[in-house]
This record gives sequence, structure tokens and C-alpha cells, in this order.
Amino acid sequence: MEAEISQEDRGGRTPALSRRKFVGTVGVAAAVAAGTALMTKTAETAATGTHIQYAMLIDTRRCSGCQACSVACKAEFDVPLGATRSWVEYVEKGIFPNATRSFLPRLCNHCSEPLCVSVCPTGATYKREEDGIVVVDADVCIGCKYCLQACPYDARFINAKTGTADKCDFCLHRVKEGVVPACVNTCEGKARIFGDINDPESEISNLMEIDFSCFG
Repeated sequence: MEAEISQEDRGGRTPALSRRKFVGTVGVAAAVAAGTALMTKTAETAATGTHIQYAMLIDTRRCSGCQACSVACKAEFDVPLGATRSWVEYVEKGIFPNATRSFLPRLCNHCSEPLCVSVCPTGATYKREEDGIVVVDADVCIGCKYCLQACPYDARFINAKTGTADKCDFCLHRVKEGVVPACVNTCEGKARIFGDINDPESEISNLMEIDFSCFG
């Protein structure tokens, strides 16, 4: 069932119409975290007054290309045939017998300064101030496709059922209830970890500190 974004969620936000320079993306992810743990950590972060910034870390070393994440996403949102909100690309290099295959999970990167937000003429696409998740309000979207052209990751599509822009929203309806996104929950290789990167004690923060410590 599609997640609905109410006007209350928008928090009286005014549409951002000016084109802004793309700066970077929120990190992507790895492994299954318990829903209760996510809810607890979210509450702790809110209690300290720290801004929540959700992100997903994907350890490509653990990804087997099984596409379970894609199937889970399709089932969770009843994504139309031929479209995907989350998928895994196969990357092949070399020539037999020295050929190799690797897997590249793809989804919306929930950029720190999303181009899709800056080009949206109606404000249907916006970045939630409370947690940094980039969402699309289907009730406001006019299907102009500006955001599709602006997205550098080809992470958006026009939903044939609704006629509006669609993409990954980190399963916002699940996250609101303290449950991890469907793709994280179903990942057999535990390649995906979802959480608050502004919480220094979260699993995702600890993993990022370990993996990127070599860069100083």
C-alpha cells in the first residue's frame, strides 16, 4: 500500500523553486536492524534535540545480487510493471576466463541538497526537515518530469497508476512506526543498515567511522 504524506507532515513548508548547486548525497548502506532498536534510537536522538538524519549504508561486499530487496520493495508499494524504486545492477568486467561480476544496489540517495527539490514547480518533492528523507506528495505532483531529468542517479520514474513522480522514500510509513525499510528487512546477506547518522551510537554511524577512518 502506498505511503501517504499529509499536509501536516509538510510542516507549512514553502516550495523551493530556485535551482541549487548539487553538493552531495546522504550515505548509502548494509544489514538488518531491529525495528524496536530503531524506534529507541530515534526517541533518544529526539530527546537530546539532535537533528535526525536517516541514511542507508550498503556493504557491496555482502550483496549477492539476489534481488530480494527489489522484490520486497515491489510488494511493499505495488510498483507497476517495468518500474522500480530500488534495484540491483549487475556489473560485468573482463573476458572469459578472467571475467568478474559485481553488484550495485540502486535507490534514491536522499541528497543533502536535492536537485529534484529545487526544480519542482509545485513543491510536491521536498526534503523533510525532521529526518532528511526526500519524499513526493502525490496529491501535489503534476507529473511534469522535471525531477526525473534533474536526478543524477535516475532514481525516479512516473508511476503509471498515479501519473505522478515516484521513488524510494526509505519506506517512510514503516520508519514512522520504528520499523526498518522493507529492503533492509529482507536482505539475506545483511548488506543494508539503516539508521540515524547523527546519532554517534547508532550502528550505521559506528560502521561509517570504521570504514572511512582510513581517510582521516
